[in-house]
Amino acid sequence: MHPFLAEAQARGFIHQCTDTEALSAALTAGPVSAYIGFDCTADSLHVGSLVSIMLLRLLQRHGHRPVVLMGGGTTRIGDPSGRDESRQMLTDEIIASNMAGIRRAFLPYLTFADTHPGAIMVNNADWLDPLGYIPLLRDIGTHFSVNRMLTMDSVKLRLEREQPLTFLEFNYMILQSYDFRELHRRLGVTLQMGGSDQWGNIVSGVDLVRRTDTAAVFGLTTPLITTSSGAKMGKSAKGAVWLNADRLSPYDYWQFWRNTEDADVPRFLRLFTEFPLPEIDRLAALQGAEINDAKKTLASAATALLHGQAAADQAAETARTTFEQGGTAETLPTHLISAEALAAGVPIYRLLVDSGLCTSLSEARRLIKAGGARLNDVPVKDDAQILTSANLEDGAAKLSSGKKNHRLIRLS
Repeated sequence: MHPFLAEAQARGFIHQCTDTEALSAALTAGPVSAYIGFDCTADSLHVGSLVSIMLLRLLQRHGHRPVVLMGGGTTRIGDPSGRDESRQMLTDEIIASNMAGIRRAFLPYLTFADTHPGAIMVNNADWLDPLGYIPLLRDIGTHFSVNRMLTMDSVKLRLEREQPLTFLEFNYMILQSYDFRELHRRLGVTLQMGGSDQWGNIVSGVDLVRRTDTAAVFGLTTPLITTSSGAKMGKSAKGAVWLNADRLSPYDYWQFWRNTEDADVPRFLRLFTEFPLPEIDRLAALQGAEINDAKKTLASAATALLHGQAAADQAAETARTTFEQGGTAETLPTHLISAEALAAGVPIYRLLVDSGLCTSLSEARRLIKAGGARLNDVPVKDDAQILTSANLEDGAAKLSSGKKNHRLIRLS
């Protein structure tokens, strides 16, 4: 087996492959270009996309070329895969803004260049926008069986749950397959990768290229990553775990990985760090309180890949100062309030939401009622409590949700 596939398999990246033996032979024969598509539904990717990004990074480390396909065209339709309802229709302006934000997420992980194995980024709007609908249907539509499309999970699950599937969304499979053919023709791409929910779309693209271009291309999917407790990867109690620093601070990103469930540590070390597998086995063998050392190692390594080593070191030191020494670290995420607001009195439950510690006022009130909210390490006893200047120590107050989530509240 080619070293890329062998390492991807050992680290847990591979769920399905259209033809492992033939793909291994193609990788051995010379550099291969492989792509993964990312629709522009938000202005940042989150941790749920990190498996795909790390797989592209692994591919490049083995001397092959990653192609990042931005879905400037397909975002206008919305991928029905894994969804019970239609996505919100976005304007072209929002899609363009989202695309600009998403581009930033790839820069820490991939080396972009015009020659192999430099990564490249392309936008499927470049070939989808000029298409005439009838010529597309005549050229591509004849190769798709509606009977077969109805058996694909992205379609079948929506219908089984009696949720509407628009004809617009039904076209998504055709357009994603067309993407594969265009990338094969324009850039010589022979491998499409993606999450397991994309298997039907990927297989359809492989089949289209075979039928129209009589070429051998391949598909590979990654497993759906959930935590041991069944939670979907990329979500936390406070919402999505974004990759862009302006959506989630490096400190909060570090904390997300530090809070990994014990049973997930070995798997996440394999997927989200580049430690050698024997070192991961050593860390995975740690027991009891020592598992926390493995979690800190995971947090620092994952944060360093995205935000740089300095940010990872600062996040680790902030956590050590805050949790192990009981102090208030100056590098904690900060929320600013105005002097006017402070003078009027800011309700603690409102501050919990505004600072990002809670996602709603009702959640904040429940947290206070359960005794999980603290101001300067003192429990907040009722939701009528307000923040005043008397709570500021050296110009700041520490607001906490539970034992691990904190904010410094400062005057703007």
